[in-house]
Amino acid sequence: MVSARHTARASDDRPSPAPVLLTGFDPFGGDPINPSWRIAQALHGRLLDGHRVVAEQLPTVFGSALVALDAALARHRPTLVICLGLASGRGALSVERIAINVDDARIADNAGAQPIDTPVLPGGPAAYFSTLPIKAMRDAIVAAGVPGEISQTAGTFVCNHVFYGLMHRLATVPALKGARGGFIHVPMLPEQGAPSLPLADMVEGLRAGIRTALAATGDVRSGGGAIH
Repeated sequence: MVSARHTARASDDRPSPAPVLLTGFDPFGGDPINPSWRIAQALHGRLLDGHRVVAEQLPTVFGSALVALDAALARHRPTLVICLGLASGRGALSVERIAINVDDARIADNAGAQPIDTPVLPGGPAAYFSTLPIKAMRDAIVAAGVPGEISQTAGTFVCNHVFYGLMHRLATVPALKGARGGFIHVPMLPEQGAPSLPLADMVEGLRAGIRTALAATGDVRSGGGAIH
């Protein structure tokens, strides 16, 4: 007969499911806050469908952001990675479709660097698609009462730099085999200007999107393209 104490000990010895890694950026452009990091902080430690969310901050600096991402990936060995970044001018959670192999900075990063027409990875593929179920996530965000959309471009600043770097690592690093990931742009907070979304709404939308990504084995077939 197996005792209850032995059963509990055996259960406690089982490995925990791999976490969800959620990253956000530090403030940049003279703004004291970055909503991408506020959202990540708010979700840090939450348990979503058995997977704990861990938040890591990345510097808004070309190169250094990928060094920090590499450290976070090695530390957590996540099953799912979602990187967040600010997109002022957008009024919805924008689930990005594709990362391109170019840095072309209209403004300088937080270290003063402003690369022009420089590859993220010399000799790397021209682009990587997100491995998230982007349309199912968009639908879940909208169903949660939060504006959501598919975006075809993550720009050419540090957000795209991180998005491309993440997808290259997920595609090539053996220790990350099976992990999925992508990028979501978020609007400003109301205190930063307009268009904007309240922090609580963005947290709820991301929570719904993450749960959908964890459960989905494929994407839904629904519209999400763009005319231009």
